[in-house]
Parts: sequence; C-alpha cells; structure tokens
Amino acid sequence: MTAPPDNHAAAERPPTARLGVWHLVWTLVVLAGFAGVNAVAGGLTVSQLVVLGAGLAPSLAVLIIRRFDSGFARFCLLALWAVCGAVAAILTGGMGGPMALWCLAPLAVSAVLPGRSYALAGGLSVLAVVNVVLAQVTGNAPAAPTGMAAFVLGLTAMAAMALGLVQSLVAAASRSGRSAAPAPVASPATAPDLDAMPGKLLIINADDIIASAAGGLTVPGSQAGAPIVLMARAEERAGIAEALATARSGAAATLEFTPEGDATRHMSLDLAPAKDGRVLALVRDASVARAREEALELARSDAENLAAGRARFLAGMSHELRTPLNAIMGFSDIMKNKMFGDLPPKYAEYADLIHESGAHLLDLINDVLDMSKIEAHRYELHKEFMDAREPVSAALRILRVQADTAGVKLRATLPPEQIEVDADRRAIKQIVINLVSNALKFTPRDGSVIVGMIRRGRDLDLTVADTGIGIAPDDLQRIGKPYEQAGDASRKVSGTGLGLSLVRAFAELHGGQMVIESRLGEGTAVTVTMPVVVVDEAGAESANPDNVVAFKPQR
Repeated sequence: MTAPPDNHAAAERPPTARLGVWHLVWTLVVLAGFAGVNAVAGGLTVSQLVVLGAGLAPSLAVLIIRRFDSGFARFCLLALWAVCGAVAAILTGGMGGPMALWCLAPLAVSAVLPGRSYALAGGLSVLAVVNVVLAQVTGNAPAAPTGMAAFVLGLTAMAAMALGLVQSLVAAASRSGRSAAPAPVASPATAPDLDAMPGKLLIINADDIIASAAGGLTVPGSQAGAPIVLMARAEERAGIAEALATARSGAAATLEFTPEGDATRHMSLDLAPAKDGRVLALVRDASVARAREEALELARSDAENLAAGRARFLAGMSHELRTPLNAIMGFSDIMKNKMFGDLPPKYAEYADLIHESGAHLLDLINDVLDMSKIEAHRYELHKEFMDAREPVSAALRILRVQADTAGVKLRATLPPEQIEVDADRRAIKQIVINLVSNALKFTPRDGSVIVGMIRRGRDLDLTVADTGIGIAPDDLQRIGKPYEQAGDASRKVSGTGLGLSLVRAFAELHGGQMVIESRLGEGTAVTVTMPVVVVDEAGAESANPDNVVAFKPQR
C-alpha cells in the first residue's frame, strides 16, 4: 500500500530550494529593471553597470554554491549582500538616491536563509546604512540620477525588496500552519503488542476472577475467566488473597509464589488498585532475577575471599621479608659503624648504600603490611594518653635530613601549650611521615612545606601544606585509594601508592577523616581530623574559634 503524502512537507519548499528560487527571481527583476533604464536613457553609465553587478553578484553566488547550511556560510552571504547594497546606494546618490533600499537587502535575504539569522542580518543592514551615510557626508557619493532613469532605478529597488517582504509573509504563514496542525495519531499498527511482553498483565474483577490477560509469559491458571488464586499452589493461595485485599484498600502489594504444577519456577506478582474494585496484576518470572541475585552474591563472596586471601598473603610475605631485612640492616649497620675495625673506603660506601636501601625497602614492606592488616580488619590501635606534639616532633626530626637534601624548607607551627590526646602514637607519627614525605617528593627545590596542628573541641587537626606542583582534578578522584598514585611516570615509580591510603585508614580507625585541597601548579594541603583530644567535664580543652588557623598552600 502506498503511504499517504505528507501535506505539511509539501506545503513548504525546503530552505535551500526557497533560497535558490528567491535569488533567481531577484536576478530576473534586476535584469528587467536595468533593461528599462537602458531603454529610457539610451544606454547605461559606468556607475549603473557597477550597480547592476552589485545587484547580481550575491544572486549568482547563491545560484552557483547553493549550500548555506553552516553559520559561516550564512554570515558570508549576508555580508556580501550588505557590501553590495551599500555600493549600489553610494553610486546612486547615497541615502537620498533611488537604490538606498538595497541597504536592507540582508534583512530580506534572511527570510529565506536556513536558520533565519535576523539579528545578524539587521546588524549588517545597519552597518551598510552607516557606511552610505559616511560616504555621503564626506562627499564621496556622486549626485543622484534624475528623470526617468532615476524612476526606473527606484522602481527596480522597490520591486526587488518587495520579494523579501512577500517571502517573509509566506514563511511566517507556513510556520504558523505547521504549529497549529494536530499531532499525528498513532495507527493501530504502531500500538504496542502486549502479547509480546515478557511478563503477563492481568485485570482482576471484584470477584477475584481474571477479566482479561495479555502477555507472552505462560503461567498455569492465568487465562481469562479463571480465579487468580488458582495460579499458585494450595498453600500459597491465602497469600494472594491477602495481597488482593491490600490492593483493593488502595495500597500496592508484591509477593512471590510457586505456580501450580511446576515447583521449579518462581513467579513475582505485583498488584495495584484500579477503578470499580478491580485490580491490575503483573506476573513476572522471578527465577531469572533470583538466579542473577545468586550469581551476584556468589561473585561478591568470591571477591571478598580473594581480597582476604590477598591480604593474608601480603601480611605473611611482608613478615617473612622483614626478618632477613632486619638482619641485613643490622649487619650493614655494624659495618658502617666499624664495630670490628676499619673497612676500605669503597666497602664502607657500599655498607652505607646497603643500609640505606634496606631501610627504604623495610619502609615499603611496613606500608604493605599495615595496609594488608587494615584491609583484613586485623589492625589494632594501641591508644595511650600523650601530648600530641611529641609524635609530630619526632616525625619532623626524622624528615629534617630528607628536606635539607631536597632543598625544601620544612617548618612547623605547633601550639605552645600541651594537647593531651588518647590515640595511637605510632599512627600519628606515621601520618605525619607519610604526608610530609609526599609533600617533599612533589615540591621543587626552594619550595616550602608547613606542618600545622590545632585543636577544636575534641577534634585534633593535622595539616601539611606545600608549595609543590599540585594535583590534577582527575587525580584527586583517585588518590587516597590503595596503590593509586598521582603525577607522571617518573613520580609514580618512587613509591607504592600506599602513603595517602594509610593516612586515610589511620584517620578513619581513630574515627576521623582526611581532606585534600589542591590546585595544579600552586600546591596541596592535606588535613587530617581526628576526635582524640581529651576534654575534661568542664570543657577546658575546647578550642577558641578565634585562634583557629587554616593552613593553605602558599608561595
């Protein structure tokens, strides 16, 4: 069967076709007008020939190119019309001449141009008028023609511009007709096929009888005219009756049942209230969903067992590696300190390198061991009452040499008074070491790293701020997770990616959190907040809000 014609599509030509027809008619009008000038004046002057060329140039360009879909192409065409209109007006006496109307040619063309760039066309028309006025004021415009030649030129200009007005009216009427046309109604052929749906849709009447059924799911006892409770086994029919009562009371109900005669399948039944005591029921096969849930649960269990096995393996391997490393460091320390006599200079240098490399490897192994214990939920905090400044100062003494070697200024702004906390001394020390080591690694020479500590009620804030290279926004989303690192490859190879994740883990074990603020090229500030400050009943340790200092990256 042949499809019916689209009346709305036929009522209006495509934008490109309208553009070509409009310019073709413009060309014919201009040629007819100048033929009339030639007849009444006995010939065309040089200025009139230039005006004729200015009137035909944009039309010929459109008839040759024919494609103006892009914004740049439309701008070029409107600009050409503005220039040609201004030239024609100037050569025929300016704004008082017969061709002054052509300065509005961009507006006329915009009515048939795809995209209808009225604002751009209006601006170009104003620009054309301004140039004509300037030419006239400065005396660069010749005198306007007189007599029949001027009359015919003016008539040509008005006839050509009338084309734009007529086309604007036609386009506006066409758009109004399309907006008022009724929306197409879907034919029965496009209606959804309920029998193809994977479930089964039932309408239950007030007597619990299935009034209608549609859908591709096969369920015993779900045909029209059968009581709905017969779909389920005898021991489950009471549940369906209760769900129907719930639905008729105005609330939705959901339950699962085993169909009669097929104990291997499981169905889900969703009930919703309808009018006149009827109930809408949707029956779906729950076996697939249940199998999917079981598969997901099995996959989750396997992943957890794998993670736990990996953590146990890392903990065991780290322990086994630490034992020989301690021996290597002990023997190299004996050789370095020359406890059994002098060594040749080269051997003494090798002993220093062995001790330094062993210490670095031991630090990495300790990080892996700590993280594996945390992931396996086997890490235990050893809390004690202490001055929070002590582990921070101890960590800074260890890192002072590293900072001097890197050429970075390491400063600390610790409060003068004691801050008593109930926390794990090693964890706080490790937090400072990890944060400052990271800051030194990513801070160029002559930069600075500042370590600050403040208290706010029960909260202890530890902040490490640097003037380093900063962290990219994409990297900020990843760092802090185990084995994730930021920066380029040359930076990543210098660590395991566990520093910040350990800091976050130690903070969370104390009931706190870690917050990272960074701007690429300006620096980074990491703040660890832990509720570990010991506060007496009178709140003597509460912080004074006026003394709170925020540490930010600074140059």
